[in-house]
Amino acid sequence: MGVLFDECAGSGTTVHLDRPFDIAPDGGVEYGVAELAALVRDAAGWLAAAGTRPGDRVAIVKANHWDYDLLACAAVRVGAVPAQLSAHLSAETLEVLLKRLEPAVLVTDVGVLERGRVEGADLGSFARRVLALDGSAPGALTMDDVRGGPVPAPHRRADYAPLIIHHTSGTTGVPKLVVHSTRTIIDKLARFETNRVPRIGVRTDDTLLNASSYAHGRTFCWTASVMCLAPRRITFLTHQDPDRADPLLRAHPPTVVEALPATFVRLQPLTERLDNPFRRARLFISTYDAMHPPTIRAYLTASRRRSPLWMQGWGQTETGPLTFRFHTRRSLHSKYSRKPDTRNLGRPVPVKTRLRVVDPDTLRPVRRGQTGLILTRTAALCLDYVGEHERYEAKRVGKWWNTGDLGLRNRDGSVHLLDREVDRITDLSCLELEDVLEDRLAAADECVVLGCPGVPPLPVVVTEDGSLDHAAWRRATRDLPLLQDPVGLTWSEVPRTGTGKVRRYALLEQLTGRTDTSGTGRWT
Repeated sequence: MGVLFDECAGSGTTVHLDRPFDIAPDGGVEYGVAELAALVRDAAGWLAAAGTRPGDRVAIVKANHWDYDLLACAAVRVGAVPAQLSAHLSAETLEVLLKRLEPAVLVTDVGVLERGRVEGADLGSFARRVLALDGSAPGALTMDDVRGGPVPAPHRRADYAPLIIHHTSGTTGVPKLVVHSTRTIIDKLARFETNRVPRIGVRTDDTLLNASSYAHGRTFCWTASVMCLAPRRITFLTHQDPDRADPLLRAHPPTVVEALPATFVRLQPLTERLDNPFRRARLFISTYDAMHPPTIRAYLTASRRRSPLWMQGWGQTETGPLTFRFHTRRSLHSKYSRKPDTRNLGRPVPVKTRLRVVDPDTLRPVRRGQTGLILTRTAALCLDYVGEHERYEAKRVGKWWNTGDLGLRNRDGSVHLLDREVDRITDLSCLELEDVLEDRLAAADECVVLGCPGVPPLPVVVTEDGSLDHAAWRRATRDLPLLQDPVGLTWSEVPRTGTGKVRRYALLEQLTGRTDTSGTGRWT
């Protein structure tokens, strides 16, 4: 990864940004691969000048942009292990993660350091050196202090040695720091994606759109594969504002779209415009979190292709993708279905992954169609959790990994996902109820169903202004299990992770003052 862009510099790929890189504010918004390679080499020089040495950890926490991955490649080039941390995390959480990491260098921006001070955390105190990308801060190096030094030669490491550290989403508390090697994240995941599979593989004439949280592991792996596949164009979005995104997407209409589920929801109004920017899209890809039927339908309908596909991936930071499921315009059930088709996540990735459903108490396999914990066996499993080795080992069951998700295997071998174990409700599925409610409530941007022991589930309906149509609610729930009266909120009133996932514990406490759930939380 340290020389990825150098090796791909001869390709004709052009990169378009919605704003300049934070590491190159004067560099404009269009790059060729050779220019990106030069930027990575320069950044490697900055890190070396800041005192980074082979084997060190480099923590990166800054505003959301794809240059997270450029900085990670620069750290790999000098032999360091980059740790990408989302700036969306609270200062208290960042403090915990930085203590575990003990980085030699913290690469950050003035805003992150200032927010830490306001929230009572001196984030810079946990690294030997701090490099501020966009100005000066007490005790921190500036870009002027590190520019102009020699570019270090690429440093090789063993394929099984730590390569990069990413954190999990943190929906239920402090995220885990996941360590991957070249063998697990590149050889077993990224290399698999470089196959030009018909209909779903990247083509040289494609225009790709990526709208993600670039601190997370998916984009690092994606970067490795996509640069090798050399599409014609790649466009990056760093925000979820449809009006700001519209001009860039119209200028470069994507043929392949990969985005966070929350970003798909926020950009959905663009699908209804007369000259919508997704008219050329042949493939939509979602990962990280559940996708609900109305959003999938909206994008597939917006495409003017004869048969566009939606590829829904399910996996974890620790394992990479475990299953894939494809949706077409005709494959989704009616909005009146009580068993939404999006909960069927498809079969395990051929040759790469094995799945098993077991009893949560005995960890023994259960029959097809019976609910249990989902275990996986994959060669892409991460090496460890930084500072939490016992937690890592507790999730291993021999050669199997406990995902912490509840589901069942259908007769055809496909996986039907029900809930996270910690979020479970007896005899119900929060995710299925959320799918049904979103399908039936036209005004809902999102629905969240929260479980509390001893009382009916609490539904939360997210709308543009937080208001609820109670007549529509009664019609939508007439055949559903007993629920509490719904709570209406706006999008910004819901606590979220950097990937847009709802922080269910935090939302439950915000609305009820409780944090207890029916699940054990043993495998979060």
